[in-house]
Amino acid sequence: MDTTPPCITLELDGAIARITFHNPAARNALTWPMYEELKRICDDLETNPSIRVAVFRGAGDKAFVSGSDIQQFVDLKHDEAYEVAVDHIFHSLQHLSIPTIALIEGLAVGSGLLIATACDFRISTADARFGIPVAKTLGNCLSPSNLSWIAAHLGVPMVKRMLLSAELIKAPELLNSGYLYQTTSPEEIVGAVEVLATKLIALAPITQKASKVTLARLMESNLPDCTELMRETYNSADFKEGVNAFLDGRPPKWIGK
Repeated sequence: MDTTPPCITLELDGAIARITFHNPAARNALTWPMYEELKRICDDLETNPSIRVAVFRGAGDKAFVSGSDIQQFVDLKHDEAYEVAVDHIFHSLQHLSIPTIALIEGLAVGSGLLIATACDFRISTADARFGIPVAKTLGNCLSPSNLSWIAAHLGVPMVKRMLLSAELIKAPELLNSGYLYQTTSPEEIVGAVEVLATKLIALAPITQKASKVTLARLMESNLPDCTELMRETYNSADFKEGVNAFLDGRPPKWIGK
């Protein structure tokens, strides 16, 4: 039995940084220290000129990242402050100036979908599933920044399926839409990621930086202020019920308040 505490590991392998989300007992759900470590790693990579590509994956084969560790929501006191803090962390990944690849096996849901979408390329196994089923689980919401980001990559109709109907989308559909760069078998996925990483390393790094950072800035321009919506959601009785129901292992009872 793996007794490693939840963490994120970083391995520097020549010009490739390999980042692994490690919390397999909870399908690699992120604790708050893991979120903070993700930002620290991205900030460090930004200042390391020898690294040309970053590859992100989850430990094991059950999940890339299955969301946030729900226990940390029990004593949440600052309503929308959680989404603001997560925005700040994801910003470092979204604006990382080197190409990034998400290697996805199993589930990429909640924060897992957001992290995968923050990467430039996504390669998954054919049986991987993607979504943000918070309307079924916690009853929380996304920030305008994260919602804008996934809408730009997935399209509004797909995001509505994920958020309004809590649907998990299978990899073949997202391959057809262009969201996924490639799908493979579990045995071939590491090799497929290496092929793409090698291709990216051979190209002009300043062009790559200018292109992806400009696109990131475009997606963040003219964001609306939705503070009152996030505050209403995180202060609601439904959100508290969602957290408690999840931890109790029972379906939530929504009351719309």
